[in-house]
Amino acid sequence: FPMAATDPQVLALAAQITESREQDIPLLLLKLKGILSSPFLGCEESNKIKQDIYDYGLTQYCLLVLKQDHSQLHGAWATAAQLAEILSHCCVGLEVKEDPEEFYRKFLPSVTDSLLVLGKRLQARFIRAIKDKEKQDFLHWFQIVTDAICWLLGGHMQLAARVLQNDRFLQLLITDDVETAIVMMSVLHNILRINSSVLLQVEEETLHSVLDELVYKLSSTTNPAVGSAATKLLLLVAKSCKQLVQLFTARYKGLKGLLSKQWTGKGFDREVNQLWDLLDLEQSSGKGEMQKQYEAACVIQAAWRGFQTRKRLKKLPQAVVTLQRSFRAKREQELQHLTKQKEDEALKLQMQLQRQRAMRLFHERQLALLEVVHASQVNKYMQEMEEKSALTIQRFWRGYRARRIFHQQKQYLKEYKAAVIIQRAACKFLEKRRRRTPLSPWKEPKGLTDEQRLALQQKVDDYIKLHPASQMSEERSRELHVQAQAKLAQFLLRNRLDQRAAQRREALLAQVNTDVELLMNAPGLAETTEKDFGAFMSRSIPVATKARQAHNTMLKYTRWPWWKKLGDEFMEDDLIPDDAINTELETLFIGGRK
Repeated sequence: FPMAATDPQVLALAAQITESREQDIPLLLLKLKGILSSPFLGCEESNKIKQDIYDYGLTQYCLLVLKQDHSQLHGAWATAAQLAEILSHCCVGLEVKEDPEEFYRKFLPSVTDSLLVLGKRLQARFIRAIKDKEKQDFLHWFQIVTDAICWLLGGHMQLAARVLQNDRFLQLLITDDVETAIVMMSVLHNILRINSSVLLQVEEETLHSVLDELVYKLSSTTNPAVGSAATKLLLLVAKSCKQLVQLFTARYKGLKGLLSKQWTGKGFDREVNQLWDLLDLEQSSGKGEMQKQYEAACVIQAAWRGFQTRKRLKKLPQAVVTLQRSFRAKREQELQHLTKQKEDEALKLQMQLQRQRAMRLFHERQLALLEVVHASQVNKYMQEMEEKSALTIQRFWRGYRARRIFHQQKQYLKEYKAAVIIQRAACKFLEKRRRRTPLSPWKEPKGLTDEQRLALQQKVDDYIKLHPASQMSEERSRELHVQAQAKLAQFLLRNRLDQRAAQRREALLAQVNTDVELLMNAPGLAETTEKDFGAFMSRSIPVATKARQAHNTMLKYTRWPWWKKLGDEFMEDDLIPDDAINTELETLFIGGRK
């Protein structure tokens, strides 16, 4: 702590705060209000006490308390509002000698941010409050905080631009609540009185936001208090800078009419007339050629609108007839739609009743059949019914899938046919054009001269000399022919023998497979009959049996339904897949092949 002469009250309070608990510090800081408002203090003594308070860190304590949750403090929002007032009074008139940059660059901006945050929270609580007593208390505390902000800006004018550019200040100003809106416009009025050129120091977006909100309040409310505050603010802005008057006339072209129609005779006509005169003076000074062009455009637009109106009036009877026709057509269409909808609903209800009746009859028939069927055959009967049901479901599903594929392919087929037609037309067109083209007259080739003929003959003789033809005697040719004929006869004889051997192997393999199958399906020795013995002794009976089975399989395959043969459109009629025959016969071998 500094060793210079310090006010004993400040010293005692600082010592008490250092020894107290954290939750008791806000109530102790409220004692600063009594120290600062002592009637025996002069200007120098007051500034000395503020310096001591800052040196002992009590202002920093106030700032830290304001940054906490205000609802957890002793006294809640009342304590926070009083601490805000104390903090603003401690900062005004304070001259920091040690590290002033810390005070002006960091501490004071932090104080303004904390005060704006507190004001925003009090405003939100006031708007949400229901009881009148709570609303009065929150409004009173809100006014204390706004007065503290104005007091702080009065002592430190450089903070005005920072406050206006703070988003929370714009949030406080942009509100539909009447009481807090009037308080915030009074704060803005005090800021402009303290520093009239502050609006020229802020960013253009911030300036437009503030002015837009003031003009919006004039246009959206009928409350005389809000209108008076907004009008006075706009008048103060217009008087402070001529550039802003030009901005008014360029950005808010209907402001004059709004003032004269809505806010005349509301108790603040003097301010309204002054603002109206300023706007009128600016418009009259900048009228000139632009006004003439505007008036000319108005005349042209009026003439054009009159022409359009007369033209529309002439077409009015026809338009009425067209409107009536379209109305009747639409009404008829709606009636047809309602009729169709009723018919659909009736049909749907009828189909549902028929379906229910059919299901009931089906279940009754099932129960009747179950009563007739023997108990030992019930499971078999139920299994057959399940298989039939499954087949029916599969049949409908495959039919649906085939129709869907057909519709998809139908579009492709249509496109293909269209392409064929286009190509055919193009080919015909090209053929016609080719026929119309006249043929060039026949030109006989130019004959060779004697010199060219001699030169060409010389080239032929030279080539024959360089590439003599190989000659073969007649005896040598006959000998080669005889050799070729002998080799060809040997190849054909060997090939025929190989084919016979392969056929014999296949026949033996088929016979072995047939014997194996007969042995596997043969009954036991106790059950053997003469018929079974003849099957093993005769070679023709197994072959006939196999042929009969293959024939039955082919007949069954030809009787298959169409949905089983969807993938066989391009198969030959006499070609039956071996897998299908094997499946039907349920055997291991047919014709010697697996």
